[in-house]
Amino acid sequence: MLHEMTDVWLAARASELIAAAQGSHLTEQLDITSEIDAILDEGQRRGEPRIVAQLLRAAAVVRLVTPGQAEESDPFLDEMLAHTRRHGLLVLEADARALRGRRALLGGAEDVALTEIAGGLAMLDDELVPDPVLDQRTWDRTLASALQDTGLVLTQLGVYELADHVMTRAHNAIRDSAGPHLISVHLINRVRLLVGWGLRLERVGRLDEAVERFATASAIADAVEGPFRESLFPRDEWLPAADQEPVIGAAHALARPGVEHLDRLWTLLDYSVYPRELIIVAIALARCLERADRWENALTVLGDARSKVEEDSSEPTLMLCLVREYARLSGPEGGRGTMSALEEYATALECELWALRESRLATLNTRREHERLARTHGAFMQQALQDPLTGLPNRRALDEKMDTLVSGPNTEPLSIALVDLDGFKGVNDRCSHAEGDNVLRVIASTLRQALRGDDVVARYGGDEFVVLLPGAPLAAAEAALGRAVDAVARLPEDLSRGVTLSVGVVSLRPQESAGQALSRADSAMYLAKREGGSRVAAVAGGDVL
Repeated sequence: MLHEMTDVWLAARASELIAAAQGSHLTEQLDITSEIDAILDEGQRRGEPRIVAQLLRAAAVVRLVTPGQAEESDPFLDEMLAHTRRHGLLVLEADARALRGRRALLGGAEDVALTEIAGGLAMLDDELVPDPVLDQRTWDRTLASALQDTGLVLTQLGVYELADHVMTRAHNAIRDSAGPHLISVHLINRVRLLVGWGLRLERVGRLDEAVERFATASAIADAVEGPFRESLFPRDEWLPAADQEPVIGAAHALARPGVEHLDRLWTLLDYSVYPRELIIVAIALARCLERADRWENALTVLGDARSKVEEDSSEPTLMLCLVREYARLSGPEGGRGTMSALEEYATALECELWALRESRLATLNTRREHERLARTHGAFMQQALQDPLTGLPNRRALDEKMDTLVSGPNTEPLSIALVDLDGFKGVNDRCSHAEGDNVLRVIASTLRQALRGDDVVARYGGDEFVVLLPGAPLAAAEAALGRAVDAVARLPEDLSRGVTLSVGVVSLRPQESAGQALSRADSAMYLAKREGGSRVAAVAGGDVL
C-alpha cells in the first residue's frame, strides 16, 4: 500500500508516528519503529532527497524516545548527516547535528553534545535561503524543527539564555505557517525551557527571576490548551492538556504551589515516562505536599524519582535540581531546621557551578565560531569547484577528478556517462528561465540520490551532466544509470515539467584519455536520444549493448 501513497503522505505519517511514540508504551513504540522503517524504505526507493532526510530523522527520533533503543538511532543519524551534506540540505544537516547532540547526552557525553550543537548553530547562523523546491510553509516548518531540536539540547545542557534565543527564532519561523501540532510541540518545549531555567535560578538565590520564569511558563501552559486539542499527540479529548501533559501540569503547580494541584500531579507522575518529565513533576508535587505539611510524602516522592533517574545522563542540570530539592527537605527535623555551615557551603558550590555554566557557554560559542570560520573557509574553497546552481561539482572539479581516476595506479574499471535532459529547452520556452533553474536543481538532486555514494555527478554545462562510476563494469553502470533515468521519469510533473534523461555510458579503455572516453559517451548519448530518449545507451567498443 505504501507505494500508492504520495511523498507528502509519507512525511505526514512519519510526523504522526513520532507524536504517537512519545505517548505510547514500549510494545506500541516498537510497532511504530517497524512502521517508520517501512516508510523509510519506500522513501529511499523513490529517492527524493528532502523526503529521505525527513524520514531518516523520524526513524532516529522514534528510537531516541523509545527506552533501550537510543543506540539503534546511531546509524540513522550518521546516514542523515551524510545524506544532507551530499545534497546540500543545510537546515536538515543542522537538525542532524542537534539530534546527534541529543544522542550524546543520552550516552553521558556532554562534551560531544557541545561540539555537535555548536556545529549545528554555526549552520543556522548562516544567511539561510529558502529551499526553492519547498513551498514557504514546508520550509518554515523544516527550519522550526531544526531550531526546536537545537533548543532542546541547549535546554538539557542548561544554557538557557541561548536556548531561549533559538526557541524565539523557531517561534518566528512557525507563527504564520504551523498547524496545531507543531504549535503544541513548540509551546510545550518553551514551558520545559522556562521551568528548567526557573529551577536553575533558584539554586543561585535569584528567586525573583525564578518566580518570573515560573509565571511565564504557567501562562504559556494555558496557551497550549487550544492547539493541544487538535494535535497529533495521543490524548483524551475530554481532558485539558494540564491533566495529560506532565510538564504543563507541573508548570501551573510551580507557579502557584498548593494542595489544589495534588490529585493532578499524582496522576501526571504516573504519566511521566522520560527523566525530564519525572524530575519536573516530582519537584512540583513535593512543593505542593510541602505546602500541605506532608514532608515525609514529599521526601518519598523525591527519593523515588532520584532512584528512577540516577542512571540517566540526559538531563544533567535538572538532575542537580532534583538533588538540591531533596537536600533542602532532608535537613534536621525533616528540613524544617537549618544546617548553616552546610547551607553556606552549598551556596558557594552553586555559585561555582553557575560560573562553570558561563564557562560552558563560552566553550560553546568558541566552538561555534570555529565551526563558522571553518565553514566559511570551506565555502570559499568549494565555490571554486562547485556549480552554484545545482551544488554539484563543476567542470573544473570534474576534470581534476577524472585526471586522478584515469592516471592513478588503480586497475579497477571506470565507467563514464554523459547525461542530457530531454525536453529541457521547452521548459525555458514555455515557462521561464527561473523555472528551468528549478528543474535543473531537482533533476541534479534526483540523479545524485539514485547513484552510489562513491559515484561522481558533475554539471558539465547547460543541461548536461557527467557521471563517473569508479569500480563499476559497464553492465553495472548501465543498470545504475537506468535506475536514475527511472527516478527522474517518476518525478511529479510540477517538479520535472516532463523533462527526462538520455544517457550514454562507456567503459574507459586501456591507455584512453578522459577526453576520448567522454567523446564516446557523448556519441552514445545521442544514440539514446535517437531511440526516443528517457533511456541509457551503453557502448562497448563500437557495439551497442
